Amino acid sequence: MSVVADTVPDLRPVRPKRPARRRLTPVERRTSASLLIATAALYLWGLPSAGWADPYYAGAVRGMAQDWTAFLFGATDPGRIVTVDVPPASLWVMALSARVFGFSPWSVLLPQALLGVGAVALLAAVVRRAGGGGAGLLAGAALALTPVAVATFRHTDPDALLVLLLVAAAYATVRALEAARTGWLLLAGALGGSAFLADPAQALVPLPALAFAYLVAAPTAAWRRLLQLLATGIVTVAAGGWWYALVELRPPATRPYIGGTRTDSVVELVLGDGGLGPFVRVPGPLPMPGWHSGVLVGWLLPAALALLLVGLLLRARAPRTDAARASLLLWGGWTLLTAAALAVSGEHVYGTVALAPGVAALVGIGSAVLWERRRRWAGRGTLALLVAGTVAWAWTLFDRTPEVLPRSVVVAAVGLVIGVVLAGAALRRRGAAAVGVTLALMALAGPAVHAVHAAAAGGRATAAPAAPAPELADLLRATGRPWSAATMGAQDAAALTLASGTTVMGIGGLAGRDPVPTLEQFQAFVDAGDVRWFVDRAPGDHSPVPSWVREHFEATTIGDHTVYDLAKPRS
Repeated sequence: MSVVADTVPDLRPVRPKRPARRRLTPVERRTSASLLIATAALYLWGLPSAGWADPYYAGAVRGMAQDWTAFLFGATDPGRIVTVDVPPASLWVMALSARVFGFSPWSVLLPQALLGVGAVALLAAVVRRAGGGGAGLLAGAALALTPVAVATFRHTDPDALLVLLLVAAAYATVRALEAARTGWLLLAGALGGSAFLADPAQALVPLPALAFAYLVAAPTAAWRRLLQLLATGIVTVAAGGWWYALVELRPPATRPYIGGTRTDSVVELVLGDGGLGPFVRVPGPLPMPGWHSGVLVGWLLPAALALLLVGLLLRARAPRTDAARASLLLWGGWTLLTAAALAVSGEHVYGTVALAPGVAALVGIGSAVLWERRRRWAGRGTLALLVAGTVAWAWTLFDRTPEVLPRSVVVAAVGLVIGVVLAGAALRRRGAAAVGVTLALMALAGPAVHAVHAAAAGGRATAAPAAPAPELADLLRATGRPWSAATMGAQDAAALTLASGTTVMGIGGLAGRDPVPTLEQFQAFVDAGDVRWFVDRAPGDHSPVPSWVREHFEATTIGDHTVYDLAKPRS
């Protein structure tokens, strides 16, 4: 009986073994900690000097910190008339900070900087799992020093949260790849879907690359990979769609108007120009990337694409489940899809930050694959050629942006650092490590100089509205009404709000084009005494409110502004 029993095959599914977890060496722990400390110092350095960054978002954060309904919908002020023109997830983080620590430039911008540090930490960790400690350190430093990342993580832009969530989704995907673990893959879907609540225009772009890498390289049967990805897709939709469903199913009379739409619908918000619109319509001639985009995110892009190609060629004969090749597929797909999306959509300055993690990861992993072959002439020659090309490209970018720093200063600073590294390595007899560090420093010199310059300059990349006259701010502070004043456009209203510390109604939303409040609604607010002043700062061609105010109320001039007293009708 025992002989027969021993020959019966075990038909239970075999689960892949979890790879042994390699602990960080003391050197890796110190360098990782140093990377995060340096990143935090860079992102927090003189942070309040950026002021309110974008007053439009800062004004909305102030209102969301005061009222939970305004918080949920992302209203531009606690009066809940109209929402901002983006989903509110990124503003939730800043509003919670303002609610806990009080509303100030520091409490608004601090979470953004910490999101950046978190993104750098996660990227370094995920690249380290595939390429080793040096690769993770290089990738993390490359992301931290990308100029557009410095600008984004020192600003109120929604893409700060987007980057963290997408990098976290990539981390969870790589963890799932190691042993085909469904839980990690579902977490990746939840994180990727949540990014849709920060910036729908960019959130979905890298996700196909994550799914493709898992489908190709996960160590389990094909049918199980497909079922896992199907379940992950359901989780992604749920995580990314719950807020949109909540808003769409809510009666319009019980919520703010959806800013930036003509139909008061979140569907239009997603499919419009601020969402997926530029991606789903048939594009015209593609805009060519300019030098401005190059200095923001393109320092390492040529090297990243070259390393992607070289890495895939070197790993062509590796097993299907090879970790390095799977990561190259993941981050290569991320980079190519994001670059194509940016080219098609003509995305604004901060949108280019979605490209930075992919570029940084490819540089880290591809360099590690090449470094393994450094003892061969082909490996050494390719590394030298890539570094020389990167330095030449950085030199060209500096030529196009002479306002950053004179090239002589850059050369002197980099030469000094490299000299110190080589001298220290000679004393400790670590020649290979010195060469590797020197090559990395040469490649990162350009973005590092630009990033430090951006942080020193305050990190502001958009012009803020002109500050109102002090006497106007004093006038608004003395009103004691739910809205001290109203004006056309939420951008100008936010500037008045931040200067006076009161709530100012922005008629028509961001650009003054949204049909709220209607004239009848505004008249009801005036009759109830809810709003005292009307500041005539911009033309009101898209609303009848300014014409009605000019016709029925007395005007006075305060500084450069014409102000109407809504408590004093014309006789």
